[in-house]
Amino acid sequence: MPHLIGERITLREYRMEDLPHIRSWVNDEEITDTLSDIFLFPQTHHNTESFLRSMVEGTSASKGFVIAEKDTLDYIGQIDLHKLDWKNRSAVMGIVIGRKDMLGQGYGREAIKLLLGFVFDTLNLNRLELEVLGNNERGRRCYLSCGFKEEGTIRQKIFKRGKYIDVQLMSILAEEYRAL
Repeated sequence: MPHLIGERITLREYRMEDLPHIRSWVNDEEITDTLSDIFLFPQTHHNTESFLRSMVEGTSASKGFVIAEKDTLDYIGQIDLHKLDWKNRSAVMGIVIGRKDMLGQGYGREAIKLLLGFVFDTLNLNRLELEVLGNNERGRRCYLSCGFKEEGTIRQKIFKRGKYIDVQLMSILAEEYRAL
């Protein structure tokens, strides 16, 4: 499949040479604090390499892209589709900007918009959903600006730093994407 090319980024395939870039953030609490509990324990080099190998070899049930700089194709982050359900035409999105110097600059928003076109116009899915932690206001605002709707709150789902945090379920439907 060809790369998905935006104004400043390209969504490209995973490559084994992305390993040092992924390793640079997987144990960085500043990056992983708003991600799922998969990052509760330190990620070993073997864990990260196994994940990357499964994406490169296509053996993972998840499918996705590296978010890369448009001109150099250097790693910025990744955006993936999990729980692909072909019968019901849905998937769950996960995204991370793994470079602190690129946080808050709209790279995630651009990646999501490229992915939405792929999800609805190429894969012919009907629904894309995600979960966002209640303390991730920057992520929530980004998702809303991309057309996601809030569906509900999963109360006190995550326990972090001595307190329970709500999780917001959000989604966008194909008809909502096309109306944007």
